[in-house]
Amino acid sequence: MTTITSIYVTVIGTIFGSFFNVVGYRIVNNESIIFPRSHCPYCGQNIRTLDLIPIFSYLFLKGRCRNCHCKISPLSPIIEGLTGLMFLCAFLKFTNFHELSTSLLLISFVTITIVTDLSTMLIPNKIIVSFFIIYSGYRIIFPMNPWWDPILGCSLIFLLLALIAFLSNGGIGGGDVKLFAVAGILIGTKLVFIGLILALFSGTVICTIASMLKLIQRKQPIPFAPFIAIGMIASLFWGDYLFGLYQKYIL
Repeated sequence: MTTITSIYVTVIGTIFGSFFNVVGYRIVNNESIIFPRSHCPYCGQNIRTLDLIPIFSYLFLKGRCRNCHCKISPLSPIIEGLTGLMFLCAFLKFTNFHELSTSLLLISFVTITIVTDLSTMLIPNKIIVSFFIIYSGYRIIFPMNPWWDPILGCSLIFLLLALIAFLSNGGIGGGDVKLFAVAGILIGTKLVFIGLILALFSGTVICTIASMLKLIQRKQPIPFAPFIAIGMIASLFWGDYLFGLYQKYIL
């Protein structure tokens, strides 16, 4: 991939990241995704086209609304930047259409859930159901081998995590359980369980460090969607390699 193409893909990714921000924000606020046009959540003023440029508009306006000067959440440019980076990594990693489209669908899903979970500690059913339908249709058009593997992955991960949620009295949220299950439809049994392990590992490490630095309180509720995103993306990118290491050195 040339430098120009890499820049183009990254820019497109940031634009999608901006859209995912809007989708996540509007769904949790029961607003239409399409109408009205982008506006300040504080003063309601429509945002000018030049102020919608991902990342750069936030930096140029110093993180404030042009009209009312209220602070804009830094989550927006962070999501835009991360989405651009993930798009670039996907295009660099995957060469065929099926692998690339799978990765972009997964990135879309987990990015939107990160926005809603960090904003409200919720993953709305609208998002879960929408991507369940999208992923199911995708797997009908592009079946895995064997074809029933996505069904098995979705069912097993759901039953396991639902049992854990029940026994732990809500130790894992219902939205997180459903997020894993829907991801299982897209990436299959092996990768979704590898993703679970990586999500738990990343969550444990990051939360332990944050606790040691006094950034979070003990037993403080933590949004888990970002760690699920880390686990699922890492599993899709390197899951087969990690599973090969497991078979070689542990089994």
